Amino acid sequence: MTSIKEIAKIAEVSVGTASFVLNGKGDQMRISKMTQERVLKIAKELGYTPNISARRLRSSDEKVLPVIAMLWTKNARSTLIKRFLDGIQDKSSSREQNREFELLIQPYENGHLNKISSLKTGTRFNGAIIVGATEADMDYLETNDVNVPIVFYQRKSNKFSTVYADSFRAGENVADVFMKKGHRKVGLMVPRLSNQAVTLRKEGFVSRVTEHSLELSSDNILIGSFSEEGGYQSVKEWLTTKKELPTAIFSLCDEMAVGALSAFHEEGIGIPEDIEMISHDDYEITKFTIPALSTVHLPVEEMAAQCMRTLLDLIEKRAKAPIHSTFESPIVFRKSCEAPS
Repeated sequence: MTSIKEIAKIAEVSVGTASFVLNGKGDQMRISKMTQERVLKIAKELGYTPNISARRLRSSDEKVLPVIAMLWTKNARSTLIKRFLDGIQDKSSSREQNREFELLIQPYENGHLNKISSLKTGTRFNGAIIVGATEADMDYLETNDVNVPIVFYQRKSNKFSTVYADSFRAGENVADVFMKKGHRKVGLMVPRLSNQAVTLRKEGFVSRVTEHSLELSSDNILIGSFSEEGGYQSVKEWLTTKKELPTAIFSLCDEMAVGALSAFHEEGIGIPEDIEMISHDDYEITKFTIPALSTVHLPVEEMAAQCMRTLLDLIEKRAKAPIHSTFESPIVFRKSCEAPS
């Protein structure tokens, strides 16, 4: 096993300097960026992995477990977090295989994954599942060395392992349904956030709408905050200027769709009588809205379990990155838009 002393010798620095860098204290100790990068690069080349759990053990006969970090953006919805944790607990086969681990949940600001130093030093966790990474976060990780295995949830990457649903295809499927049901004028609800999966849903929908010669004017693209309030307000503002409404709308997230239902009800517009609606994610609340929302089912629980299996395989060196797992996301038809006959 590679030691800090070996790394220090090759990097031509003191053992103390190497230790500070590998423990994420390089900036604090005013060690130059060049020296930090050299130490981290050598550590990675030599396969140095800090035994994080062992450092925290008080008794040498305790079992050392890998520490898994779940990195969440601070704007992640509690519904997603609950489903994700349920998936790790109930769907993952890791526990059946006696693959135990410790879980560390760490929030981070959108666009600021670069501030989590342990991604480069590996001092706090042995691997990370990253949820909600923005384009800026992706660019940072794609262009920098990372010293721990990473699995991205709902993102595509050539460098790192990923678990995602085919978001582009999900958007296409919704457009296909609207075409089959005879709709000619359609609308789109878009949350205001930097999100690769949401962008792909939009692109898939718009691509298929064009292919089917459906009408999607810029006036019928509603943009609002990623929330129920955002859906409610965007519909209210939109209806003050609209004379001829589309007959079908695709909301790229359930949250906005829930708020939109309330706004349409207040304005006397019937769903699905006047406008049919399909949203995306299939959160529990969509079963109980009035009318119940048709929505694209995102298999969060199964995807969470796959994230954990993949990460443990990488940590245990049973597999080599990148590993890519793709899931289907079928439409669940309810009252807001029934299935085409």
